[in-house]
Amino acid sequence: MKDNETLTVLYEDNHIVVVLKPQNVASCPDESGDSNLLDQIKEYLRVKYDKPGNVYVGLVHRLDRPTGGVMVFAKTSKAAGRLCEQMKTGDFEKKYLAVLNGTPVEESGKLVNWLKKNTVNNMVYLCTQATDGARLASLDYRVLASQRGLSLAEVKLHTGRSHQIRVQMAGITHPLYGDMRYGGARAQKGNLALWAYSLAFTHPVTHERMRFLSEPPVQEIPWKLFDVSSVVTPV
Repeated sequence: MKDNETLTVLYEDNHIVVVLKPQNVASCPDESGDSNLLDQIKEYLRVKYDKPGNVYVGLVHRLDRPTGGVMVFAKTSKAAGRLCEQMKTGDFEKKYLAVLNGTPVEESGKLVNWLKKNTVNNMVYLCTQATDGARLASLDYRVLASQRGLSLAEVKLHTGRSHQIRVQMAGITHPLYGDMRYGGARAQKGNLALWAYSLAFTHPVTHERMRFLSEPPVQEIPWKLFDVSSVVTPV
């Protein structure tokens, strides 16, 4: 890793490594050629264990570039396969915190939509099931608090589509704070208010149920308007 890159490791054993993804860093290599989390972890393991040649790190799931939070990577192909299988069966639980513009009429609910990505402009749109390339997107949301025209919400994903939370919340006229791309025009500065705060899965080898929590940058607006710590702290 470069001198200006730091990797926050939350947990590591012989099979997996759980890290904190910073906002505005890619999860894995893409056409931009920018520094990315997958390569940073490979370099971290290469240096730590003095490994020659290419280091294996399995990409199990992704977070969109503007989103920060908890991610797990596999250190063996067996662990990667078993974690990917959990993604398919629903045993892999991902929860996010988001700050919304306004407050939904329904304080909790389930959103089910069909989405299609335009790879030319990197935008995702609501569409119908009959649309060519449409993919099903499903999530549960729950409003935790409201303050100054904004709402803190917990979102649990059932599918992992690109820009899913951003598009589906904008679809009910409550785009995320800082999300100028999907109508969050209220924000004039700062990062997108979306954070993967909770990740739970079954360890691929020990079969222990594991859960990792991480706070968003609570000292920053808009997070500082809410008592985020009480949500993230285990009860």
